Amino acid sequence: MDASASPTVTRVHAGRLWAGGFATAVVAALVGLVGVLVASVADINPVSPEWLVGDAQGGEDGRHYALTAFLAALVATALLHVLLLTVPQPLRFFHWIVGLSTVAAVTVAFTRRGDVAEQVAAGTITAAIGIAIGSLLSGVAIWSVRDLRRPASGEAGTGLP
Repeated sequence: MDASASPTVTRVHAGRLWAGGFATAVVAALVGLVGVLVASVADINPVSPEWLVGDAQGGEDGRHYALTAFLAALVATALLHVLLLTVPQPLRFFHWIVGLSTVAAVTVAFTRRGDVAEQVAAGTITAAIGIAIGSLLSGVAIWSVRDLRRPASGEAGTGLP
């Protein structure tokens, strides 16, 4: 029997997935902090992402963005893990979910009270966080999944490491 005709089994290395998810969460938090820092240099106070972690007071915007981004990355990792285990073409679904969630979160920034510059700054920071999460976790997923060749009948013991 041709080796390419053997069925495959997809295995998710959960440790790698969650280590990459945690690293993604740290990067996403830093994107939020840096975004607020850049906005503050331009003397813009972006509207706070209060829909998840409460309204910021004074200089707490950076911490709110960081915490929101960190939690969003962990939720996205959990979603990715479920998709990898359950659906065909999990990255296609993951990209759609993260993309649409990012667009929704950016839109929420424009519903908050504040001037247009603050809303644009918040939307830009939110978009950067969403892009970071989506792109980094896509790479983590590829690194965390392995297709293993199942032995065909008569090929006992071959194909699995």
